[in-house]
Amino acid sequence: MRIGLLGAGRIGSFHARALATTPGVDELVIGDAAPARSAALAARLGDVTAAGRAVRPAGSVDGVFAAGVDAVVIASATDSHAALITRAARAGLPAFCEKPVAPDIMGTVRALREVEAAGTVLQIGFQRRFDAGFRAAREALRGGVLGRLHTIRAVTSDAAPPPPDFLPHSGGLIRDCMVHDFDAVHWLTGCEVAEVYAHGSAGGASFFRDAGDVDTAAALLTLDNGTLVTATATRYNGAGYDVRMELSGELDQWVVGLGDRTPVTSAEPGGPAGPERPWSGFLDRFGAAYRAELAAFVQVARGAMANPCPGGEGLRALLVAEACELSRHERRPVRPEEVAARAGIG
Repeated sequence: MRIGLLGAGRIGSFHARALATTPGVDELVIGDAAPARSAALAARLGDVTAAGRAVRPAGSVDGVFAAGVDAVVIASATDSHAALITRAARAGLPAFCEKPVAPDIMGTVRALREVEAAGTVLQIGFQRRFDAGFRAAREALRGGVLGRLHTIRAVTSDAAPPPPDFLPHSGGLIRDCMVHDFDAVHWLTGCEVAEVYAHGSAGGASFFRDAGDVDTAAALLTLDNGTLVTATATRYNGAGYDVRMELSGELDQWVVGLGDRTPVTSAEPGGPAGPERPWSGFLDRFGAAYRAELAAFVQVARGAMANPCPGGEGLRALLVAEACELSRHERRPVRPEEVAARAGIG
């Protein structure tokens, strides 16, 4: 297959390296809004490609679509996702896109309608679905090992805040980070979020407050089967990058993300000290998961497997995130269906 990569920034560079060594990919064609960046990335990948595979720059995004690729991977700026999804759909190309589909609900809906009308494939990038720990927890939960699930506790903590110019384009802490927890909860349990109550604080750098964002947030989710979920996130976790999820059932309790690099220190006498090499960031923590989801996309694009994360999953998680934002601002419980109704979708 010939895969087109749209975006040569940080996540695009990581995806390029993964795709260049993914079975089934014969050629990788890279395009970016800054053509020099795509050329530089292609040059850097010369040392990792396997024999018989080619990596070449197409210069611009237009060049990728003109190159006759079989599928595209969208790793560009967030505000370009919907337009590129639409363009891929109209070209009849399967597409993988990093979350979100679009920064807002209606932009997301319009892009998904384009995919549906074209009859093409859109796989959205929720990489936790491909993490070994999350997959093992799902299997245990679905297999009855935990018994009746009554509580989930989710943690997503960045080791350090992003640069100030990232915030206006990120959608904020809840939409940017906690949306992964919202997707993981649905994927693990198969349940819908019935109601949320969220709050946030911004006690760190002033640029969070200037952007109308928070640097720390907490949400209580009630699932449609009564399971309670607490989700917390912060941009300030000096101990390291931390993503964990505890699943508590009547029979057993499992924890995703608890290992020798988890950035926690036991306060108990004789308990384990903090790790010597804690997780530094999301690419470090989820590198294997990112590679696995791209390998899956190649198989999806070839028609060899079902789509493991359709674009509609992005809308489901976004509605929960938007409900949390509304709850945070209005300081009241909010149902995701209220957010959908306000947007005019059912």
